[in-house]
Amino acid sequence: MQNNKVQIFDTTLRDGEQVPGCKLDTKQKLIIAERLDLLGVDVIEAGFPISSPGDFSSVMEISNLVKNATVCGLTRAVQKDIEVAAQALKNAVKPRIHTGIGTSESHIKFKFKSTQEEVIERAKFAVSLAKNYVDDVEFYAEDAGRTDNAFLAKVCEEVIKAGATVLNIPDTTGYCLPDEYGAKIKYLVDHVKGIENVTLSCHCHNDLGLATANSIAGIINGARQIECTINGIGERAGNTALEEVVMILKQHPYLNLDTNINTKLLYDTSLMVSEKMGMVVQPNKAIVGANAFAHSSGIHQDGVIKNRETYEIINPEDVGVNESAIILTARSGRAALAYRAKKIGYMLTKVQLDAAYESFLAIADSQQEVKDEDIHQIIKQVNKISKVAIA
Repeated sequence: MQNNKVQIFDTTLRDGEQVPGCKLDTKQKLIIAERLDLLGVDVIEAGFPISSPGDFSSVMEISNLVKNATVCGLTRAVQKDIEVAAQALKNAVKPRIHTGIGTSESHIKFKFKSTQEEVIERAKFAVSLAKNYVDDVEFYAEDAGRTDNAFLAKVCEEVIKAGATVLNIPDTTGYCLPDEYGAKIKYLVDHVKGIENVTLSCHCHNDLGLATANSIAGIINGARQIECTINGIGERAGNTALEEVVMILKQHPYLNLDTNINTKLLYDTSLMVSEKMGMVVQPNKAIVGANAFAHSSGIHQDGVIKNRETYEIINPEDVGVNESAIILTARSGRAALAYRAKKIGYMLTKVQLDAAYESFLAIADSQQEVKDEDIHQIIKQVNKISKVAIA
């Protein structure tokens, strides 16, 4: 892999589907998987095969469908899990088994009632077994965000020896600060023998709203895969949002990092996932929210009308949005009213605009938004002018 290429590992169909109420059937999963492949993601985590017959079937069907991306199945460090995942992935063009175990003191002591030594042995066993079935084995150190760095490095070194090709360093609870997570990745880069032969991966959760920031800190410090979901859906507060990390890299070329994502499909893909999963995207969601390119403040509207880049660092067309939205409210100025009037066929003189604006403010103060039909009535009643064609 090129050193400046960041692989996008999409786990919408696995971690994203763990959200209560977001259950998908196999047909829906296939539709989303096909879109993810078209979008250009490098890895599609299709599910957790042993968790249910339905999940097994979905992973198998996705393996049959996807032609470009790697198809990945999740397992625990359990023999049966790995055997079942291998069976589900057998027809994939590029199969990957994603296996692992918790490495933090909390997980070892309370979840497994075990020791560090036993956890290392279980990790090595799982990777070695998975390697018998596929060449591409990803190991996850669950709760790596709260794992002692020296022990984490030791685990990573042992699973590399066992055949791991990707090391997933999850901030499972969304606990880390960006500097802390970035330093953890750098520590592994500097201290793990053989690290140059594998890909380090970021899997960050959003419990403190830092998933995207942590993932970017991770790749700046040497990781070259980001695990994420469309719209940032996932357990609890969600995962790293695919659309956010992709556009951050695109908008900051000095990082010299890029992805294979066709960004013009981002908005449409967001809508598809929202519809299929029944998860409404919050209006102020970065990149794909309804308000991401909407302007209601008069000062902002005037700036955008004169030059879009005044208040927009992303061209809406780059993510599949047709154009910026000028929303007329009581905070809108004359420039916005003239702009929207022109859009529906009225070229207003200064005198006409001044008259229309007074009526506009009266309506704007009485309702949340002034619509096109309101503009028609304002111009008809106040200025008595007919609609004209715009050249």
